[in-house]
Amino acid sequence: MQNIFSLAGLTAVGLDTPQGIFNFMKYFLHDTNAFQDEKISELYIEFGYEGVGLFYTILEKLAAQEKPIKTIVLKKQLNVGKKLEKCWSFMESLGIISSNNGETFNKQLLNYAQKYKIKKEKNAKRISEWRDNQEFTENVTRSEQDCNTPKVKESKVKESKEIVLFEAAPKEKTKFDLFVDWQRENTPSLLKMKEPFTEKQYLKLREKYTYEQLIDMCEKMHNSSVLVKKYTSANLTFQNWIKRNYDNRNI
Repeated sequence: MQNIFSLAGLTAVGLDTPQGIFNFMKYFLHDTNAFQDEKISELYIEFGYEGVGLFYTILEKLAAQEKPIKTIVLKKQLNVGKKLEKCWSFMESLGIISSNNGETFNKQLLNYAQKYKIKKEKNAKRISEWRDNQEFTENVTRSEQDCNTPKVKESKVKESKEIVLFEAAPKEKTKFDLFVDWQRENTPSLLKMKEPFTEKQYLKLREKYTYEQLIDMCEKMHNSSVLVKKYTSANLTFQNWIKRNYDNRNI
């Protein structure tokens, strides 16, 4: 399984790229070959599934906060008693979690959180520019329509000529055209699917979801190494994936 959360190494699954980091900080999974990781194997041998479960629960808490958490608070939340305290110390000795100045963190997770913040800011800027571009296109189109309408109907001949000229002139790009342009630049694999988004599908998605959600999910789909091979319809794939990532979280 590719592009998913690694156990101790992390870098072996593509999270050294900005897009991988963006996906990772939204949610993470663990590798299907988890027990091949030496440190996780040691943890399992010493404390069984209870130890492995504690490790992943700690990671969930740290990933949600995107910063170190006070150790005393984290242990209270996870109900860490004497037995789990030994497990906690063992994980620190392995280096898969760390504690400093009364706070617990995962070094690699903290590093990726910082990179994710930078990626998130860049993505927000890109979304803002895209929205401004669409609003500008709408204003230009509306202005041209207002200006052109009164000029028609002086005579049947003139009306006919103006219609021909209007139809022959290049048209302003619609919202869907801009979306397709954005896909070509940022998520080209979506356009390679057997059934890319249609304009009707796009407009329905825009009625239900925000720009941020639309772009976020399209990037997630693009980052999947099996998207074109495994999935056929961009719209159906989007609908299924976004239900797992947004609808279930009431976003």
